[in-house]
Amino acid sequence: MAARLILAATTLTLAATATADPYQPRKTFAPFDMPQPVNRYRGSNGLPGPDYWQNRADYAIRATLDPSSKTITGSVEITYSNNSPDALDVLWLQLDQNLYRDGSRGSLSRGGAPAGTTAGMALDAVSVIVAGREATVAPLVSDTRAQLRLEEALPAGGTATIRLRYHYVVPSESFGGRTGWLTSRSGDIFSVAQWYPRMAVYDDVHGWDTLPYLAQEFYLEYGTFDYWLTVPADMLVAGSGELMNPEEVLSAAQRSALARARGSDATVTIWLPAEAAAPRRTTGGTRTWHFRMKDTRDVAWSASTVFAWDAARINLPGGGVAVAQSFYPPESQGHDRWGRSTEYLKDAVERFSAKWFTYPWPNAINVAGPAAGMEYPGIVFDGIDDAGKELFWITAHEIGHGWFPMIVGFDERRHAWMDEGFNTFIDTYESDEFNHGEYAPKRDSEFAPGGGNPVDEILPILADPKAPPILSRSDTVVEAYRHPVTYFKSALGLKLLREQILTPARFDPAFRRFIAAWAFRHPKPADFFRAMESEAGEDLSWWWRGWYAENWQMDLAVGGIERAASGAPLVRVEARDRLIMPVTLRVTYADGHTADVRLPAEAWIRSPSVAVAVPAGVVRSAELDPDHVLPDRDRSNNRAAT
Repeated sequence: MAARLILAATTLTLAATATADPYQPRKTFAPFDMPQPVNRYRGSNGLPGPDYWQNRADYAIRATLDPSSKTITGSVEITYSNNSPDALDVLWLQLDQNLYRDGSRGSLSRGGAPAGTTAGMALDAVSVIVAGREATVAPLVSDTRAQLRLEEALPAGGTATIRLRYHYVVPSESFGGRTGWLTSRSGDIFSVAQWYPRMAVYDDVHGWDTLPYLAQEFYLEYGTFDYWLTVPADMLVAGSGELMNPEEVLSAAQRSALARARGSDATVTIWLPAEAAAPRRTTGGTRTWHFRMKDTRDVAWSASTVFAWDAARINLPGGGVAVAQSFYPPESQGHDRWGRSTEYLKDAVERFSAKWFTYPWPNAINVAGPAAGMEYPGIVFDGIDDAGKELFWITAHEIGHGWFPMIVGFDERRHAWMDEGFNTFIDTYESDEFNHGEYAPKRDSEFAPGGGNPVDEILPILADPKAPPILSRSDTVVEAYRHPVTYFKSALGLKLLREQILTPARFDPAFRRFIAAWAFRHPKPADFFRAMESEAGEDLSWWWRGWYAENWQMDLAVGGIERAASGAPLVRVEARDRLIMPVTLRVTYADGHTADVRLPAEAWIRSPSVAVAVPAGVVRSAELDPDHVLPDRDRSNNRAAT
């Protein structure tokens, strides 16, 4: 999810007069205890082990939207494959709509009454088939979870079929959630997510992972989704995956325009804003839209009578293609507004695919409506009023979530810093590259909150004694720190790792290997740490500890310019706080020429003060980090002169 608030760094508590903690090499460079152990499921190289397993959930969902009552009524059949080595005597479902119930854990965890309430998701009928025998199950609902106790345990390697009927009221956007409906100037728009009972994850780390939904995001199993949506006949529907019955729900003109878009790098209009302003004339009744999506952990959709619609081809590595599509109400039209959404979407998917991992799905869709700044596999929801650089930034960010956590299946409930930080990291490069830097550099509230140099913008966060470490459980991070830490600090940590610690030549292959190895799987933080160390060939214990497990500050200093007994020039460099990094030392000589000496982190592995031999000559000055790329809290001591 994207930040929607510009947060000046000065709003965080800055201990301006804080004194440095003594640098202790043995603490900084001590072995870093990874959060999860190595075993045959998860290897020492950070990749899936020889016995890695993962359960699977395939869905067939049929749902009907009643726009007048804002109600969804549906049935779902889940084919659940137990690939674990364990027999399961219970199954767990996620009922995230129960967040909106009065007194839910999520509403209370935020310190007050929610903006609005519903009755949550009602399970009207539940049965489970194991070993060919179907049994009715009375679900035990606990907040946003439901336990299904089985008459007969599901054996290792076995498959269960779960059949459910359910209904719920779609919350208004004013409830402040990740799904909802709103009334635009032209009519209602529904952005529908968390709209069916979803299987909880059973994994090798937690068993059943049943963290309640406290408004953090999601952790879900992968599978194939077939879903049928019955809506009024005058509505257009945008959905995750591929539309399977276009001949039943689209006009001949719309099908022809969509076919042209599949072969066009320029945006093709499929349904005009003027036509959207005057909805399709129908004889009433309903239409049923059938979508299918493979290798996904979720699906979402949006429906309205007022959508304009355009699309263009996405060119993928190896000659593959997908289609970028945008749906928006007439008031969002304009070349500086949603008229460029498809262009933004196409460019981001193409660049992310070329740089990191090929986009695996047939469509990438951007919808203007409620739940703005929210992502789901193959479809994202953004704001009706978004325009210009803000629309570009949020579009690139939200579709970037297709990689993290939709392809690489991070546990957002526990580790939001992984999906938000990793995604913010990749979309900063998209901002640099799009249209020769039209919107570069990225300077929204996810990266450089105050609009300046990111390594300066992070300093108040590092200096704030109340700021949580990145490796905090997501639900414990209060709103004041959610974007500065979960998005900004996490993304900057990867940027520093890539550009200052490892260099792109070592970082990029290791990062790509991690993505490919864990595509459609469930990596944990330790898997990432181990994968980067193993493939890039670097012990990064000091970095994981100082930046991720702690909230340490850095103060590297030039202590003075000296001479060895031989007369050779020396520059004394010092670590005056607990965080250290590789750094460039630039020496300027009497004749005006300069020489750069690259100091590794290990320069301080034994002592906080080191005398560095520099090339011979008459030294006039020495400066650490002359290009201002490190988060050094006190730059006044970075330079010394003779």
